[in-house]
Amino acid sequence: MQTPNVLIVEDEVVTRTTLKSLFEAEGYNVFEAENGEQMHSIFENNTINLVIMDINLPGKNGLILAREVRGRKNIGLIFLTGRDNDVDRILGLEIGADDYLTKPFNPRELTIRARNLLTRTTNTSEDDDLPSRVSFNGWTLDGDSRSLISPSGKEFRLPRSEFRALHLFLNNPGKILTREQLIMEMTGRELRPNDRTVDVTIRRIRKHFESEVSADDLIVTIHGEGYRFCGSVDV
Repeated sequence: MQTPNVLIVEDEVVTRTTLKSLFEAEGYNVFEAENGEQMHSIFENNTINLVIMDINLPGKNGLILAREVRGRKNIGLIFLTGRDNDVDRILGLEIGADDYLTKPFNPRELTIRARNLLTRTTNTSEDDDLPSRVSFNGWTLDGDSRSLISPSGKEFRLPRSEFRALHLFLNNPGKILTREQLIMEMTGRELRPNDRTVDVTIRRIRKHFESEVSADDLIVTIHGEGYRFCGSVDV
C-alpha cells in the first residue's frame, strides 16, 4: 500500500507541530494547514487519505469544514475536541466524522485510531467485493457513489460510517446487531464507555428514511441489545 497522506488542520502552532512530528514518526506523509483556505489549497494539489481536524478554527470552524471534506470519497476524518464539549462531539458525529478524540489526547491512542481508520479507507477491496447496488423497500444503496437513493429518486451522499452501518444491516436482515458489532464495522475500533457514535449514526440514517412520507420503520431499537433491520432486501 502506498504511504498514506495525512492532513493536520489545527491553528495552534504547538499542537500542529506535535501532531506533524507524531505522524511523521509513524511513517506517514504529513501536510499541515491552520485554516480552511489552506486546507482546500492542499486538497487541490494532493490526494489526502486522512484529516485530523480541530473543531475550533479561525474563520470556518471544523464543523463547517467537515461538511466540505465529506463531499470527497475515501477520506477519513478524526476530530479533536475540547475535553468537556459534548455538543461539539455529537455535532461532529452528526456531520459524519469517523472518530473523535478529546484534548489533551494520548498520542499512542491517536495513532492507533488513525491506523485503524486508514486501513478501512485505503483498503478498497473490501467494498469492491460488495454488490454495487442493493435494493430494499423501494430504496437503493449504491456502493459506487456511496449514496442512498429514496423511492422518489432523492439521493443522499453517505459518510463512510453511515454507509458501512447500513451495509451491515442489509447483509444481516432481521438479525440483532449489537453496538459493538456496528462500531467495529463503522470505524474498526471497540466501543468506548458512554460512546454515542453508533446511536448518532443510526439517528442520521433514520432521518434519511423519514424523508419519505410513507417510510417504514426500517431500523428498530432492541433495548439492551442493539438494533435490527426489519426491511426486505431484494435478491
